[in-house]
Amino acid sequence: MGGEDYYLELCERPVQFEKANPVNCVFFDEANKQVFAVRSGGATGVVVKGPDDRNPISFRMDDRGEVKCIKFSLENKILAVQRTSKTVDFCNFIPDNSQLEYTQECKTKNANILGFCWTSSTEIVFITDQGIEFYQVLPEKRSLKLLKSHNINVNWYMYCPESAVILLSTTVLENVLQPFYFRAGTMSKLPKFEIELPAAPKSTKLSLSERDIAMATIYGQLYVLFLRHHSRTSNSTGAEVVLYHLPREGACKKMHILKLNRTGKFALNVVDNLVVVHHQDTETSVIFDIKLRGEFDGTVTFHHPVLPARSIQPYQIPVAGPAAVTSQSPVPCKLYSSSWIVFQPDIIISASQGYLWNLQVKLQPIVNLLPDKGRLMDFLLQRKECKAVILSVCSQMLTESDRATLPVIATVFDKLNHEYKKYLDAEQSYTMAVEAGQSRSNPPLKRPVRTQAVVDQSDVYTHVLSPFVENKEMPHKFVIAVLMEYIRSLNQFQITVQHYLHELVIKTLVQHNLFYMLHQFLQYHVLSDSKPLACLLLSLESFYPPAHQLSLDMLKRLSTANDEIVEVLLSKHQVLAALRFIRGIGGHDNISARKFLDAAKQTDDVMLFYTIFRFFEQRNQRLRGNPNFTPGEHCEEHVAFFKQVFGEQALMRPTTF
Repeated sequence: MGGEDYYLELCERPVQFEKANPVNCVFFDEANKQVFAVRSGGATGVVVKGPDDRNPISFRMDDRGEVKCIKFSLENKILAVQRTSKTVDFCNFIPDNSQLEYTQECKTKNANILGFCWTSSTEIVFITDQGIEFYQVLPEKRSLKLLKSHNINVNWYMYCPESAVILLSTTVLENVLQPFYFRAGTMSKLPKFEIELPAAPKSTKLSLSERDIAMATIYGQLYVLFLRHHSRTSNSTGAEVVLYHLPREGACKKMHILKLNRTGKFALNVVDNLVVVHHQDTETSVIFDIKLRGEFDGTVTFHHPVLPARSIQPYQIPVAGPAAVTSQSPVPCKLYSSSWIVFQPDIIISASQGYLWNLQVKLQPIVNLLPDKGRLMDFLLQRKECKAVILSVCSQMLTESDRATLPVIATVFDKLNHEYKKYLDAEQSYTMAVEAGQSRSNPPLKRPVRTQAVVDQSDVYTHVLSPFVENKEMPHKFVIAVLMEYIRSLNQFQITVQHYLHELVIKTLVQHNLFYMLHQFLQYHVLSDSKPLACLLLSLESFYPPAHQLSLDMLKRLSTANDEIVEVLLSKHQVLAALRFIRGIGGHDNISARKFLDAAKQTDDVMLFYTIFRFFEQRNQRLRGNPNFTPGEHCEEHVAFFKQVFGEQALMRPTTF
C-alpha cells in the first residue's frame, strides 16, 4: 500500500505533555481542548496545554486530595477543581481578583457529583447522580449563585461544547437520554428520547454504555451517534453506527445508519463533517458522508463506507532534545494503540506517550480511490479545503491517459456550476437586501461565505481550460466539445458566461480553420454577444472576411456607440480594423489622425504605421487638395518619424490638376 493511499493522518504538530504515570495525572477538557498534567495533586505543578496555545499555563496548587476533574472556564478566567464527590473548588485567574480558593457544595442532599461543565466564562453546570445544577460564578465575590436545577436520576453524562448541549443517561437500562441546552444564563430542557438497544438473550442484562455514545455537529446539525454492536441473536452482518438527529425544537429522530460490516472494538471521530470509524482489531479506519446518497427505507438512510478501509498514515514521533541528540531517527508511533482515547470531534490522545493529535483528512489520495467522478465531486464539494483538488480532478479527466467521456465531463461541470450558482444567488439576495435597507434587520443579515466549493469561471479558465487548449496532442474536436460543454452548463444554470471563455472557443476554432462552425455558433447565438467578442471578431477579418460584418452586427445588437467601438479596437492594437470600421460607417473624414498614428506607432510595426500615415495623407489630399498635415492636427512628431524611417522622398507630393 503506497503512501499516496492513506486518506487519514495525524496532525504534524501535536500537543505534547508529560506522560501519565503514578505521580502525574492527565486530564482533558473537551470545551477548551486543553490537556492538564497534574503532578502530585498540583503541589509540584500543573501544566495546561491546548492546540492553539503558544504558551502553556503553569501554576501550583495545594495538594488537598486526589484531583477527580479539573477545567478552566472559557477564556481561562476561572479554574474549577473537583476533589470530592460533594464539592467543587474554584480559583480566579483574572488580574486584580483574589487568588484565594472558594468552594461550592452541590445543593441536592445525598447527591454525588459525577462531573461539571463550563458553558461560558462564568457559568458552570454540576452533574450529580440525582440531577443537574446550573450556577453563575461571581469571581469578585468568590461565590456562586444557583440559576436553575432539575432533579432526575443520572447514570452518566456527556457534553457537546460546540452546541452547549448536555446529555444525561437515565433509567435502569441507561438508554433513555435527556438533553439540556444552555445559552446566556438559561437552561432549556429538550425532549428526551430512547436509544434502541440490540436484542439480547433474557439471561444477559444489556444496558447502554457511555463508551458507545458520542455527540457531534455534522453539517451544522447536532447528532447523537450510537455504536450498536453486533448481536448474536440478530442476523445482522456486523456493528453499525446509528445517528439520531437532535434539533433545538422538536423530537429527536433516528436518521442515518452507518453499516460497518465488521465486529470488534471501535472508536468514533468526526472530521470535516465526515464520520470516521476506527477499528482496533484490523488497525484501519473508514469514513462515512451522510450527505452522499444512501439507501432510504422510508424512515432512515443506510450508508456504506465512502472508501475502502485504510490505516491512518504511519506517524513518526520526533525525537525531542538538543540538536546533537535529534540526529537519532524518529520513532514510529504505535497506531490504534489500546492506550488511545478519542474525543469529539477530531481528537486522539495517547496518555502513555504524552501526545494530543488532531485527526485530518487528506483529499488527494481519495481521487484515485473513488473512480465514479460524479460521486467524487459530490464528496469533494462538501470538504473545507477542496478547491485545489477539484481543479486537479478536472484537469486530470481531460488528459490523454485519464480522459473521461463527455457525459462524465458534463456531470462534473454541472455539479461545479450548481454550487457556483447557489453562491451567486445568495450574494445577489444579500446585495438586494442591503440596497433595500434591510441590513439592520433582525436577525442581522449575514454576507454569504464564499467557501472553497465555489469554483468560478476564472478558476476553471486559468487552471483547467487554458492549459487544456494549449495541449497540442488533444484532438481539436474533443477540445471544442469540452469548451462548449462548460459553456452549456453555465447557460443551463443561467450564469452569465465571461467573454474570455468565448474568446477561447473562437481562438481554438480559428486555429483549426473551423470558420463554418464559428459562423454557426454566432448565427445561432451559442456564443453570447459582448464587446470584447466583437473586437476579437474584427481582428479576425484578415483570416476570415465575413468576421468583419459578424462583429459589426454584434456591436449594433449591443447598441454600442461608434466612437466607443473605435476606442476599444485601438486599445487592443487593432488599428486597421478600427479604420475599416470607421470607413464602414462613413465617419473617416472626421477622425483624429494623431490618435490613429499614436496607436500605429505603439504597435512597433513600421509597415502598419506606413499604411495608416498614407491613408491620412490621401484623406488630406481629398479634403484639402494637399497631403500635408495642418498644425492643428499636432502630427509633427509622426511626420518626423515617417521621414526618419522611410526618407523624405516617401512623403506624398501635392497633386495639381
